[in-house]
Amino acid sequence: MASALDDDEIGNDDYYSLLNVRREATQEELKAAYRRLCMLYHPDKHRDPELKRQAEQLFNLVHEAYEVLSDPQSRAIYDIYGKRGLDVEGWEVVERKRTPAEIREEYERLQTEREERRLQQRTNPKGTISVGIDATDLFDRYEEDYEDMVGGGVPHVEINKMHISQSIEAPLTTKDTAILSGSLSTHNGNGGGTINLALRRVTSAKGWGEVEVGAGDTHGPLFGMKIFRNLTPRFFVTAQCGLQFSSRGVRPGVTTVLARHLDKNTMGYLQWRWGIQSSMNTSIVRDTKSSHFTFAMQLGIPHTFMMMSYQYKFQDEDQTKIKGSVKSGFFGTVVEYGAERKISRHSVLGATVSVGVPQGVSLKIKLNRASQTYFFPIHLTDQLLPSAVFYATVGPLVFYLAIQQLVIRPYVRAQKEQDLEKQRESSASNIAKKKQEAEAAVLLMQESVRRIIEAEESRMGLIILNAWYGKFVTDNSRKHERAKVIDVTVPLQCLVKDSKLILTEATKSGLPGFYDPCVGEEKSLKVLYQFRGVMHQVLSGDTEPLRIPKQSHRIDADT
Repeated sequence: MASALDDDEIGNDDYYSLLNVRREATQEELKAAYRRLCMLYHPDKHRDPELKRQAEQLFNLVHEAYEVLSDPQSRAIYDIYGKRGLDVEGWEVVERKRTPAEIREEYERLQTEREERRLQQRTNPKGTISVGIDATDLFDRYEEDYEDMVGGGVPHVEINKMHISQSIEAPLTTKDTAILSGSLSTHNGNGGGTINLALRRVTSAKGWGEVEVGAGDTHGPLFGMKIFRNLTPRFFVTAQCGLQFSSRGVRPGVTTVLARHLDKNTMGYLQWRWGIQSSMNTSIVRDTKSSHFTFAMQLGIPHTFMMMSYQYKFQDEDQTKIKGSVKSGFFGTVVEYGAERKISRHSVLGATVSVGVPQGVSLKIKLNRASQTYFFPIHLTDQLLPSAVFYATVGPLVFYLAIQQLVIRPYVRAQKEQDLEKQRESSASNIAKKKQEAEAAVLLMQESVRRIIEAEESRMGLIILNAWYGKFVTDNSRKHERAKVIDVTVPLQCLVKDSKLILTEATKSGLPGFYDPCVGEEKSLKVLYQFRGVMHQVLSGDTEPLRIPKQSHRIDADT
């Protein structure tokens, strides 16, 4: 279940972790955890004024957690908004008497309103820069033709075309949006540009309409209309018509697309185009978590072709994808293969090799940076030369690995350290407070822990010998890093009941006697314990559930 606690764990008390209960805990589980902590922290058990004061603070915190989680309405608000949602003042929070389901519905409505307000402040800029490079001189030339020329030994590489386009959106109302776009193009010294303005109105939840006007020095004025409509939940249609004015007269054009969901992951499309380049096209697109497949056929003037492409998505944090496609038609045959990978939080780098007859060999490099796209098609040769195919394949791979090691990884590592440092600074006061609370809790636990250990020793039960929580450095390549751990032996022993220790699936930094010793970094819990006179050891992730004792934790006496 999504919670505001997930977004701001530092600075908010995690009541579930404090009581050591599941997020789905029943009233009985909450009550049992509450009673146990009340016995531990009750102020009347302590005579020392300082211990009594600390016990009172922790007792009130436990009582506050139980009061919130034991009330269905308060618990629903806490699950959605976090601790700040319990403060009604200044918030458009729902009535306390509503059911949890109604509270969540109201929350979704408020989120929608916030998104609409945020939308009105957004221009959503999108842009593309394409630079075409002619590098055929690298592979397709006669050396003797250049022997007598100054600098003739150096291959000639030139930029022969360029295209720049940009668009911005300006929400006028919650239903109306203005879209301004423009482009500039040049090819072998000749170029031109266009500018377009479109007004889009959302007519209902099922559709929208758009009117577009444009002008340019190559094609002349343009007027067009476009509509989108959901006919059924699985079927929609898009229709577009336009009039292009030029020195040759008026050129009308019509495009219609019918689309249908064939199943959960598959779409089917039928497209009919009439005008300057008339055609009929049908395609099937299947997109799943691990792959993307497209099959298309087109009959048209001047292009008739058949195309099939497949993309495999690796389930890694870099979102690596490899792809291949075959396209064959009246223009010839083209085979393409390539890969793309996420190189930073907002950037994706891709490279594709295109081998075709009669097109030759090309290398296409694309960088997506947020909403901007940078595209570099490099034409290597007009012929099918194995050397061009080899260098187009191996060259980008070697270049990427070098850049990855020398530039990208050091930059990402430095950025991560910078973010961690900012997070530590912003949460320093809160962590200091949590540390004081944890140290006070450990002092209050001493008497209870002594009794628990005596009881466990009498039955050869569970005794926590040592326990550490924080960041452990076990990789030899990271020896320069310093381990950041705290001793949590006493707090863990205090949680032992009937020779068992059960920790729920939540961050352990919120447990009584714990705090976060390394904000923003990966943490673990390492426990060395004795059960029935035998040594055991376990290393558990921060948010992993833990149940001990277990036979798999047993330390072999021979090792």
